[in-house]
Amino acid sequence: MAHIDQFGYGWITPALSYALSVLGSVLGLICAQRAREAHGTAQRAWWLMLAAWAIGGTAIWSMHFMAMLGFSVTGAPIRYDIGLTAASALLAIVMVGIGLFIAGMGRPMLLKVLVGGVVAGLGVAAMHYTGMAAMRLNADVHYDATRVGLSIAIAVVAAAVALWLATNVRGALAVTASALVMGVAVNGMHFTGMYSMSATLHEEQNTMSGATASNLLVPIVLAVILVVIGLVYAVLAAPTADDRAGAEYLQSRMADRLDSATGQAPAPDPHGLAAKTAPKPPAADPNGLASRFQSRR
Repeated sequence: MAHIDQFGYGWITPALSYALSVLGSVLGLICAQRAREAHGTAQRAWWLMLAAWAIGGTAIWSMHFMAMLGFSVTGAPIRYDIGLTAASALLAIVMVGIGLFIAGMGRPMLLKVLVGGVVAGLGVAAMHYTGMAAMRLNADVHYDATRVGLSIAIAVVAAAVALWLATNVRGALAVTASALVMGVAVNGMHFTGMYSMSATLHEEQNTMSGATASNLLVPIVLAVILVVIGLVYAVLAAPTADDRAGAEYLQSRMADRLDSATGQAPAPDPHGLAAKTAPKPPAADPNGLASRFQSRR
């Protein structure tokens, strides 16, 4: 059996992967909160899609890749199939999105959260093992069935908890605490799945095709930065329910002050009765003929 190292760079990669999962969870929970406050199906669907990008793309898949930077097999250089790596990212975003739509659209229910959690959790597990299948190395890879099953169970439970938090959590402190818990759950699932793997080196070491982790690092980091900037801009640009309530309060206060400054406003006259019964003003007399006629009389 080949020696497998999960922490090739010490605690730098797990710390960064945890930070990414917390950041993505915070943004995802905020987007889910905006979805609950949305006034229409289209607006709610938009915020749920952004939440799927934040949780599935940043909190889960980006965390997975960052943790994989510290993964190595002694005597077997690792390459990555770009197509399968991209497919694993798409799996995470789509399956988490489906779970969010199941749990977040319509009236919130515990059954919907559980169903959505199963769907999202299986999607997260599929993302993880698709990402592992994208590895190319001169070794036969084996997985311990018990640990694989445990990692899938952790993924389902973590996804269900994440969806429950997404449909119930409010407030900055609650969002931050929930994101910290989600970060632990996501990383726990990843490293449980990684410890289920073992490898037996091939006798002949052939040249493997594919990209190295360092080749993928720059484009993935740039993509994550762009996604995070887009999510932060979307969150900051859209007014919250408190912002709308504050604006309505200020408008009502300004209207009250205007009424007090100008006096009592006239009662509404929707049928225009006052205008019909009021006497009409005299017609204009630019030449003063009426005044001359009265003076002669």
